[in-house]
Amino acid sequence: MSNLDILFPKIADCSYSSCYCEENVWKLCEQVEKTRPEELPKCFAVFVSNEGRTVPLWRQKAGRGDDQVVIWDYHVFFMHNPSPNRCLVFDLDTTLPFPTYFHKYVTETFRSDLALKQEHHRFFRVIPAETYLKDFASDRRHMRRPDGSWIKPPPSYSPIQTLTSAHCLGDFICMTIAKGPGVVYSLSEFVQTFYKTPNIAAQQMNQNK
Repeated sequence: MSNLDILFPKIADCSYSSCYCEENVWKLCEQVEKTRPEELPKCFAVFVSNEGRTVPLWRQKAGRGDDQVVIWDYHVFFMHNPSPNRCLVFDLDTTLPFPTYFHKYVTETFRSDLALKQEHHRFFRVIPAETYLKDFASDRRHMRRPDGSWIKPPPSYSPIQTLTSAHCLGDFICMTIAKGPGVVYSLSEFVQTFYKTPNIAAQQMNQNK
């Protein structure tokens, strides 16, 4: 893997706060915008969730057992499609290499829906990085307990806001097709779109900004 293709050579240089994956990915998008703006149209934020918000993922730092499996309500990772037939995944919470090629990441992180109950099937909202930077906002309310205390310490920087919203995280986690930013895929559709014809996928996503 050429260093020219790697937007974030060292994971230690990336902004990271545990349990704030949506903000970690927003910061990755911001970093590309500042340092490699020509690559931003080839980048995506990917939300993984489902209606019941119970999505199993393997090879996660927070996972248990030999397979390091965990069930999240949602997860977010960053994708970069730098050239034809090449798509890289940057997941700050995985135990896989940083980055990992798309097919390896999907195979080891999501495996297959065939062995899972219907309520655990994963869906993917894929959002162009430019759209994510412009439209995402979070006041971190989902990380507060009823008494106002933090479930996990928040990032040191101010909450991410837009001119029109202080909190719209739910719109990104929602997996209702034709509602919200980007495009929603099933696991099989996600693989077919970004593994077989990644360049066409990038064009489609940018048309939906």
